[in-house]
Amino acid sequence: MLSLTGLEDRTPKGIAGEFSRAIRSGVLAPGDRLPTVRDVAAELGVSPATVSAAWQALRRTGLVVSRGRAGTFARDDPTTWLSPRVRDLVGGSVSAGDTSLRFDLSRGTPDPALLPALGPALSRVSARASTLAYQEEPVLPRLREVLTATWPNADDTITVVDGATDGIARVLEHLVSYGDRVVLESPGFPPFFDLVESLGAEVVPVGVDAEGVLVDDLRVALDTRPVAVVLQPRAHNPTGVSLSATRAAALARVLARGAEPGPWVIEDDHSGAISTSPDVSLSTLLTGRVVHVRSFSKSHGPDLRIAALGGPAAMIDAIVQRRMLGPAWTSRMLQSILLDLLTEASSMDEVAEARRQYFGRQRDLVAALASYDVSVATPDGINLWLPVADERAALLHLAATGIRAAAGRPFVAAGSPVSPHVRVTAGLVTADHVDDVAAALAGAALAVR
Repeated sequence: MLSLTGLEDRTPKGIAGEFSRAIRSGVLAPGDRLPTVRDVAAELGVSPATVSAAWQALRRTGLVVSRGRAGTFARDDPTTWLSPRVRDLVGGSVSAGDTSLRFDLSRGTPDPALLPALGPALSRVSARASTLAYQEEPVLPRLREVLTATWPNADDTITVVDGATDGIARVLEHLVSYGDRVVLESPGFPPFFDLVESLGAEVVPVGVDAEGVLVDDLRVALDTRPVAVVLQPRAHNPTGVSLSATRAAALARVLARGAEPGPWVIEDDHSGAISTSPDVSLSTLLTGRVVHVRSFSKSHGPDLRIAALGGPAAMIDAIVQRRMLGPAWTSRMLQSILLDLLTEASSMDEVAEARRQYFGRQRDLVAALASYDVSVATPDGINLWLPVADERAALLHLAATGIRAAAGRPFVAAGSPVSPHVRVTAGLVTADHVDDVAAALAGAALAVR
């Protein structure tokens, strides 16, 4: 039984914090019913409105769910298809009817208003794309030509897969055996940690700074003889860092000096078309050991589920051959849509405008934060990695203002140094709301339990 008699902070933030700790420590188990608003108000000597505000903050962080007249319950998360890391990352879904959530900045998704219009592309796509034979080439030749024209290494063989994570998963499944080691960035993309662990491999974390992966960390990691190194060269998720040409050259030198044949390098260029950074790739520096993945989800639409995968012919051909025993190819209808979006002037202009808008939104939010004495570098892409005094307190503070951000801990590999952060999808913050959001983020950065 949770006792509140000793609670000193009886504001909505303090009450929400106390119940948050009770849920996370197991004092309140998943599915447990919280006391009624009236009972909590009576025990603490506060108004029911104060307790209701605390309940709203908890709902916005995903810790509790309202079931109408039945009451409010500690979330018994039904999303069993998501890993614990990803469940922590998204913080649960918005409760039905919860109109107090003003901005969901937790998802890491692009602004739908900045995606190119699909209607014109759909009207131009030929019906032939859906009637090609099973045995025909899995990639439309014209799409391959367009991809090759902007690919970092012109010698790569290119295929198309169902999104960046699908491509990276297929490469790792081809390379990794039980007990192997894989180098991953920390902070980094949580599903990569899950993927490596699901393959029975060990994650070897390396840190990142303003120019990309730390050279000394990689040098130490190579002593473990990993089979692969996974990097995000542009708009790193969650930090927004992009790999500099100088750092890429230094990383390539370290990798080239390692024991032969050395690990494969897998590059996840998930935000290339909306990135303002140069296209820096180790594939031009290391021969025959780099696979480059370029996604179009952030720039052209997450539900297109399409990415290009390029690298040495032996590796790409092996992946294509294995795919023929499963999905065989990525829908040629979708490939035709992507080809249209990549070549039609109006669509190209829309993507260029999205890139400009995201750059401006990041710049404006960073400037607004600086006015509150919160200093962060302007990130590339759509995410901002905000340092905070206390992660849970920061999330609760934001929830109390109607804002949801992503917890920072899921982005950090086990055993890595932990510095409290939250990830903010800054690309969704328009000029009309930048000052309001900056004020809330500044307060969250200083919030403590």
